[in-house]
Amino acid sequence: MRRTAVVTGASSGIGAATARLLAAHGFRVVCAARRAERVEELAAELGGVAVACDVTLDDDVARLAEAAGGVVHVLVNNAGGALGLEAVADADVDLWRQMYETNVLGTLKVTKALLPSLVAAGGDGIVVNVGSIAGLLAYEGGGGYTVAKHGVHVMTETLRLELFDQPVRITEIAPGMVHTEEFSLTRFGGDQERADRVYEGVPGPLVADDVAEAVVWMATRPAHVNVDLLVLKPRAQAAPHKVHRLPS
Repeated sequence: MRRTAVVTGASSGIGAATARLLAAHGFRVVCAARRAERVEELAAELGGVAVACDVTLDDDVARLAEAAGGVVHVLVNNAGGALGLEAVADADVDLWRQMYETNVLGTLKVTKALLPSLVAAGGDGIVVNVGSIAGLLAYEGGGGYTVAKHGVHVMTETLRLELFDQPVRITEIAPGMVHTEEFSLTRFGGDQERADRVYEGVPGPLVADDVAEAVVWMATRPAHVNVDLLVLKPRAQAAPHKVHRLPS
C-alpha cells in the first residue's frame, strides 16, 4: 500500500518540487494550493490527488483532510510567504495579518486537521514545517515575515513538547535565500525588477530542488530519528542581512 504525503503550497516553488520528489519516492501525494488549475496539472503529472485549498479557510482544510484519508505518513506545511519589505514604523497592518494567517494560522489549521491521521500511521507519521532563517533571526525590513516565521518556529517546538509521547515526529526546515520564480515576485507585488535585485550577483542561491531534497531526506529517516531543525543556506549567505555578491 502506498504511503500518503500531503504538501500545502504545492502549486510552485518548494512545494511543487517537494511533491515531485515525494512521488518519485513512491508516495501518493495530495497536492494542495489555492490555484486549482496548477495543482490539478501537478497531481495529474504525479498520479496524485489535487485539492484546491486556502489553508486559512476551515472548509478548505476540512476537504483537504478528507482527501488525505485516515492515514497520513508525511505532512509538509509549506504554504506561506512574505509580503512587503517595509520598516516596522511603516508597516501595512493588512499585509502583516495576511502573513500571520497564512504562515502561522494556516499551518496550525492543517496540522490540527491531519494530526489524527498522522498518529494513525503507527509511528511513521511526520510533520515537516517549512520555516525560514527569518524565524530564527531578525533583519531590517523583514518585520512582518520574521514575526510570522518566528511563530512557525515556536509552534513547532511547542508541538514537539506536547506530542513527546505520541508516535509522530515534529520537524522544521529553515531555508535561507532560495531563488524561486515567485517568492520575491509575490513579496514585491509583481515588481519583477525589484524581485530580480534580491538575487543579483549572488553566486549560487539555493533553488527549490535543494530544499525539496532536504525535506524528503528528513521525512524518510527511520521512524526513531527526529530532525528537530535543519537550517539550509547557500554558501554565499552568512545571515539574512549578510550575503556575498559578485560585482555586476
